Amino acid sequence: MSPLFSFTKSDAWKGTVKKTKRFFKWLLFLIVLFLGIFIYWKYFYTYSEGYRAGLLQKFSSKGTFFKTYEGEMILSSVASTRDIALASEKFLFTVTNKSLTRQFDTLQGDNVIVHYRQKNGAVFWRGDSKYLVDSIKVKN
Repeated sequence: MSPLFSFTKSDAWKGTVKKTKRFFKWLLFLIVLFLGIFIYWKYFYTYSEGYRAGLLQKFSSKGTFFKTYEGEMILSSVASTRDIALASEKFLFTVTNKSLTRQFDTLQGDNVIVHYRQKNGAVFWRGDSKYLVDSIKVKN
C-alpha cells in the first residue's frame, strides 16, 4: 500500500472533531443571529405609528429602579351632550422624552392628540406600555 492513501485512526478522529467544531461554531453563530433579530423585532422595531385623540386622564412617574412616565387617555367613540365619554376605551402609553413631561402635566383633563409608535413588546427600562408617545397637541 502506498503511504499517500494510508490513514490512521487518529487522522480520521481529527477530521471528525474538526467538522464537529465547525458545525457547532456555525450553529452558535446562527443562534446568536436569530436571537439578535428576534430581540430587535420584539423590542425595537416600530410595528405601528400614528395618532390617537382623547381625554388625558392620568399622567405619572412610576417605577422602582427605572422611573418612567406613564399616561392614560380615554378614547371615546360616542360622546353625550355634556362632553362625557359614553362608550370608551383606555389608551395606556409611555412618554420617553422627559422634556415633554411638563406639557403632559399641564394638559391633564383636556382633550389632546398624541403621536405614538407601537413596539411589539415592552422593555422594562423604557416603560410598561408598548405605545411610546413622542408629541402632544391640544385638540380644538
